[in-house]
Amino acid sequence: MLSLFTKERENISLKRRLGLQIIHESAMCNTRIRRSNTFCHQGFDILNGLPFIASDVQIHDILSERSISESRELQLALGKLRQIQGDYKGNLIALDPHRIASYTKRISPKKKTKPDEKARKVLQTFFAIDSETGQPIGFEVGFSSDTVTNETKNLVELIKQVIPARNKPLLLSDTEHYTEELINLFSKDESLDILIPAPRNSRIINYYNKLKYNEYWPGYYIGTSKIRFCDDKDIPEQLLIIQRQGERKIEYEYKPFLATRRKGVVEMLTEEFPTRWTIEEYFRYEGSLGWDKASTQNLNIRYGKMTLSLIAQYLINRLRHKLPEEYRHFEVKHLSDEIFHKFNGDLRVKDDRIIVTYYGVPEKLGLKEYYENSPQKLENENINPRVPWLYNYKVDFRFK
Repeated sequence: MLSLFTKERENISLKRRLGLQIIHESAMCNTRIRRSNTFCHQGFDILNGLPFIASDVQIHDILSERSISESRELQLALGKLRQIQGDYKGNLIALDPHRIASYTKRISPKKKTKPDEKARKVLQTFFAIDSETGQPIGFEVGFSSDTVTNETKNLVELIKQVIPARNKPLLLSDTEHYTEELINLFSKDESLDILIPAPRNSRIINYYNKLKYNEYWPGYYIGTSKIRFCDDKDIPEQLLIIQRQGERKIEYEYKPFLATRRKGVVEMLTEEFPTRWTIEEYFRYEGSLGWDKASTQNLNIRYGKMTLSLIAQYLINRLRHKLPEEYRHFEVKHLSDEIFHKFNGDLRVKDDRIIVTYYGVPEKLGLKEYYENSPQKLENENINPRVPWLYNYKVDFRFK
């Protein structure tokens, strides 16, 4: 019995170390690091507490064992941790469908991510980003048989569990979220509000000339009207907002929006909605972590891989705060090349600690200040300096 218990614990420990390898691969902006295509591992196996580099089969098997619900629970736990640590302001949250190029061999429909691009296989995902800090709260992966409405509901439930209700965040969404079911859902939910760009269909266009517009500065006008999307009297009316730009009638340009918030219309359109661009910057700066391509559409594997990439993004963000200002705005691929790939080093074991020595690290990075004598610094903060996946050794750093 004791032998079986020991083997089970060893199996769990191995899976955790394999999971760490996936996180570290993501942080290094590599899809895979395997023995067959890597000439020198430079201690990458030791970093993860392993005597070997995992194979494709091992990585596939460990991710395949994890269910979608388990990945969602991990996202929730990470989101709550980040909320406590102040990574989210929780006032403005951008929702955005994000299509990732897929190289799956499965038969699946091809779509265009941009009108001028060639159609290709894509994996549909849905992300929630804090618009003020640019940090991800979580994501959902689209099923072929599912709808934007259902995936958005799941994502909103995650947001509500991470962001305190007192914030009553404003969700800045995409036109794809303009569905009757979602609009009615947000209208009844008093814990959050939503601002959605409305489609220019005949119903909306008919309001263009009916509204009374107020001028806020030359050439900028806003008109509003109450609107209802269903016959259910228990569902509050929504607010239709039409933004009109141009001084002469021939120059008029209209942009319609739908909102569940009635106050601060001008601020919503001119100050809050433009912050939605943060989510596009997120995909541009952090895409190399795992948001730019997908080798498989096996959903529980994708959930697992992308959730572990969220952990890598969180850790890199914590590191950014320790770096000089100029490095904090690097794209993650550039940061990986400049920090994780660039410097030489060696490892040695002395007593109860692993000593990592780096050579040629510029002093301006300030890494010596934060990482040299790490065990003592952690103990001073009442933190156990022993690293579980490195067999409870302490890790210390030297810079020469």
